[in-house]
Amino acid sequence: MAEAERIIGTPDTPEAAGAEPEQGVSASPRGRRRIAVLFVVAVFAYTLDLVSKLLVVAKLEHHAPIEVFGDWLEFHAIRNPGAAFGFGAAFTVIFTMIAAAVIVVIARLARKLYSLPWAIALGLLLGGALGNLTDRIFRSPGIFQGEVVDFIAPKGFAVFNLADSAIVCGGILIVLLSFRGLDPDGTVHKD
Repeated sequence: MAEAERIIGTPDTPEAAGAEPEQGVSASPRGRRRIAVLFVVAVFAYTLDLVSKLLVVAKLEHHAPIEVFGDWLEFHAIRNPGAAFGFGAAFTVIFTMIAAAVIVVIARLARKLYSLPWAIALGLLLGGALGNLTDRIFRSPGIFQGEVVDFIAPKGFAVFNLADSAIVCGGILIVLLSFRGLDPDGTVHKD
């Protein structure tokens, strides 16, 4: 976690220089806006995922798949105990702990975030992780062993959900930002 904080750290803060933070000093208005963006994106992604899963469980589970674009895309409700593509079904508890750790790291590092694109990317990751963690905690077969509701089924590809989409989009955005040299603290570097 210290390495992640070092990466997200801001060069013009006392913490980044190794000094102790001053008592009572709050984040700058720019930093607070980035934190707000992160959490608004996370809440939006989480809410879309939660509502879609509630609808799928209520209307689609135990019914025939719905064709959206012929046989190229269907909505087909399944329960996934594993990770992406159904791998690791025996490790549901580990996936739960990983999702919880991602959420904690993003929440802790948010106060040092000064880049709008990074705020959006981390917000997508946070919302997606919260969406799948909610399933793992509250869905059957039990607490921390719950199966994730997946329903988007493209032809010849794995079935996934909106939380998975948010995580993948956030991850792709992070890779693109890293290639462009934009750091989470808002600085740009060229390697």
